[in-house]
Amino acid sequence: MASDEPADAATPVEAEPVAVRDFAALGLPHQLVRALNREGISTPFEIQQATVPDALAGRDVLGRGQTGSGKTLAFGLPVLARVAAGGRARPQHPRALILVPTRELAMQVNDALVPLGKAVGVFLKTAVGGVPYDRQIDALRRGVEIIVATPGRLGDLIARGVCKLDEIEITVLDEADQMADMGFLPEVTDLLSKTPANAQRLLFSATLDGDVDALVRRFMHDPVTHSTSPATAAVSTMDHHLLLIPPHDKFAIAASIAARQGRTMMFARTQMGVDRLVEQLAAVGVRAGALHGGKTQRVRTRTLAEFKEGRTSVLVATDVAARGIHVDGVSLVVHVDPPKDPKDYLHRAGRTARAGESGAVATLVLPKQRRTTLAMLEKAGVEPAQTRVRPGDAVLAELTGAQAPSGVPVLVEPERYSDRPRGGDRRYGDRPQGERRYGDRPQGERRYGDRPQGERRYGDRPQGERRFGDRPQGERTFGDRPQGERRFGDRPQGDRPQGERRFGDRPQGDRPQGDRAAGGRPAGEWRAGGEWRSDDRRGGYRHESAPRHDRPADAQGDRPRTGGDRQFGARRPTRTH
Repeated sequence: MASDEPADAATPVEAEPVAVRDFAALGLPHQLVRALNREGISTPFEIQQATVPDALAGRDVLGRGQTGSGKTLAFGLPVLARVAAGGRARPQHPRALILVPTRELAMQVNDALVPLGKAVGVFLKTAVGGVPYDRQIDALRRGVEIIVATPGRLGDLIARGVCKLDEIEITVLDEADQMADMGFLPEVTDLLSKTPANAQRLLFSATLDGDVDALVRRFMHDPVTHSTSPATAAVSTMDHHLLLIPPHDKFAIAASIAARQGRTMMFARTQMGVDRLVEQLAAVGVRAGALHGGKTQRVRTRTLAEFKEGRTSVLVATDVAARGIHVDGVSLVVHVDPPKDPKDYLHRAGRTARAGESGAVATLVLPKQRRTTLAMLEKAGVEPAQTRVRPGDAVLAELTGAQAPSGVPVLVEPERYSDRPRGGDRRYGDRPQGERRYGDRPQGERRYGDRPQGERRYGDRPQGERRFGDRPQGERTFGDRPQGERRFGDRPQGDRPQGERRFGDRPQGDRPQGDRAAGGRPAGEWRAGGEWRSDDRRGGYRHESAPRHDRPADAQGDRPRTGGDRQFGARRPTRTH
């Protein structure tokens, strides 16, 4: 675990720039130098000349440089050289980690380093969101030396137990200031704390502000800083234009700029704004691609590939594409919606004039946005030329190459994974013939729902096999009873000896004379209104009404009419007058 205590010598030490003519003089292995020459890279950029020797020596390095200055090779070359000298990685234990803020930047770094890694026997793998876990997990289980990851997906892989950082020898934070701006600082801090405390750490960023400085002081030891330009500097080969436009002419001006010759990147503030602008451009005859975080990774990869290969000349994006995307030949960047942060402006503008090329940046500004936009540009260190323009103006065509769109609507294909790049080195999304990928299945391989002949599955039953609810002939079940068996409520004839009593039965004469049953009188006892007699059908007593002339005259009412008190229920005798 890395120590939480700040390093005593964490204050960056500025190093003197070193003038070097080729990569061999930097101390790189000859295999890497040959691979660079095959890629057409022979002379190192300034940031590479400054940082590679210290990184190869094992020191912690802070690299600060403008976007497009060659930072990827500045950290990638020493990482490949050091990892190649240590042999293969154990399964699930990568030896180097490169953390980046976006998926596109991770893939770009991977594409740039994979051909060089093959030259020295080093394997790389990206770990980013938006794609299935299967390939990433399989690669880690086989063992990869370098993992290029976004913080969120790497944290998920660690939580799944398929990646461990306890053998990391060198960690790189690329675009560290953007990771802080995007809120990744807690995840980055947690990931760095899982790496060994004595591991080498390289941090590259366009700016080194307070949030980045907190990482430096906690995790870096005696770092050396190499800065190739001030934090707010703009590229000297870049022209900046502030186009003051009427509100109702905004789309018409944007469409005429998009119809120009050459590659153009346009930036909108929201995902909905990007999609709406792409649809409107297609309606007037300009084919454009949309790139933002709401697209699936498959669509984002295809859109970027089409832009790089020239199948679309306009790419409309949110700030997710402002960093890390390197496309050769982008000659114009258009801020359809002006950014509010000077960092965002510099990183958007950095998509053009890369690696010594020239380019232009145009910002469309409405009257109410002028004051805030100028204040933002002043903080960014940019002094743009301000021009009022309308659709069709000659000055607009002179500054941006704008021209009238064709007006013939462009048929927009539904989003699908197709049109992968052909030829050249393999890149993300390409697959050689016969290689398996997620969702592919060789012929004859079983999958869910397939069943060989004769195999039993749930619901199948061989002939004669018993299952719940089946009963062979003659087997007893609930409710079945053999002949003659007694059950509750049944009584065969003759199952009780004569004279045996049961509930409700009373044989004749089983009560002494004079004993009164409940609710009745023995035979012979007289009461008013009837006589109690034995009932042969029921085996008990019943009340039988008797004719009045069969009763004695004094028996009416159960008591004599004269003498004593009257009993309850007795009928008062009729009084005669």
